[in-house]
Amino acid sequence: MSRDDIEDLVHDYADAVVHRNGEQWISTWDANAVWELGKGRRVEGKDAIFELWNNAMDGFNAVVQNVLNGKCDLDEVAGTGSGRWYIIEHTYRANGDKGVLLAYYNDLYVRTDGKWLFASRELVVQYGGPVDMSGPFHNAWAGPDVAS
Repeated sequence: MSRDDIEDLVHDYADAVVHRNGEQWISTWDANAVWELGKGRRVEGKDAIFELWNNAMDGFNAVVQNVLNGKCDLDEVAGTGSGRWYIIEHTYRANGDKGVLLAYYNDLYVRTDGKWLFASRELVVQYGGPVDMSGPFHNAWAGPDVAS
C-alpha cells in the first residue's frame, strides 16, 4: 500500500504545480522538510519552502509538470523512505520564453500522522533550456555539458 501512497504523493505535488494550487502543493511537505533546487537554492522548513515556491511560480504564466517514472524504498516500521522520480516540465515564463526541463528528484519520505510526506526533495537537472533542446545536457554517467 505504501508504494501507492508515495505515487499519490508525487502526483499530488505535480498536479499542484500544474494548477498552481499552493494549498495542495505545500500539503505534500513535512514541517521540517528541506527543498534543494541546486545553484545554492536550499531552503529548510515548510514556511520557507512555500515562500520560495510562490516566488518561483510568479515567474511563470504556465507550467506542465509530468511525472515519468520512479521508484521508492520504504521502511514501514520506521516510517521513512527514499526514492527517485523523473519529471519533464514544459514552461511558459512570465517574460514570454518557453522551455523544457528534464530532471529527477532525489526524495526522502517520512510518515507523519499516518500520511507519507516529503522530508526532502533534491532537484537534479539534466536539461533546462529551449524547447528545441539546443542547450547543454547533463547526465549521470557522462558529466555536464555532454551535448549542446
